[in-house]
Amino acid sequence: MFIQTESTPNPATLKFLPGQTVLEAGTADFPSAEAAAKSPLASRVFAVNGVTGVFFGNDFVTVTKADGVEWDHIKPAILGAIMEHYQSGAPVMEGEEKMASGHADFAGEDEEIVGQIKELLDSRVRPAVAQDGGDITFYGFDRGVVYLHMQGACAGCPSSTLTLKMGIENLLRHYIPEVVEVRPVSA
Repeated sequence: MFIQTESTPNPATLKFLPGQTVLEAGTADFPSAEAAAKSPLASRVFAVNGVTGVFFGNDFVTVTKADGVEWDHIKPAILGAIMEHYQSGAPVMEGEEKMASGHADFAGEDEEIVGQIKELLDSRVRPAVAQDGGDITFYGFDRGVVYLHMQGACAGCPSSTLTLKMGIENLLRHYIPEVVEVRPVSA
């Protein structure tokens, strides 16, 4: 098994490509070792000292390290943990947990606008963000302000504010006049 790695715009996060499907649909974010309990793969990766976050996409695993930890010191152990997992035959996720779209549900008078926001995020934003090892999902909409949740490499990325303001906000404002601002949220 050969696992490729790619850097991301977030220097604390590295993207690992095992050459096979990680998740059939959706994404999974594990911001702590406790949250990883439902995933044998994420649990193995968290067992590596210095790992602070794990995120799954369709064909990748992104891993976030602690400040002060060097990639040269933990990357071999992470590669080993991913390889051991796939050789073990264990599932990536325990149970028949269905991965959802990741977007928060929304009902109310702005439901049509929110539907347009989610469609633009799914068709234009999320595929580009996945290339960098992360995900951005809809969290809420209130009086023209769109709230988005950043995951994986996007969470804590130095360029994430610029991406939100200059990229996503401009895109949403262009197609949906009701949108006046985009703000990040921590879930």
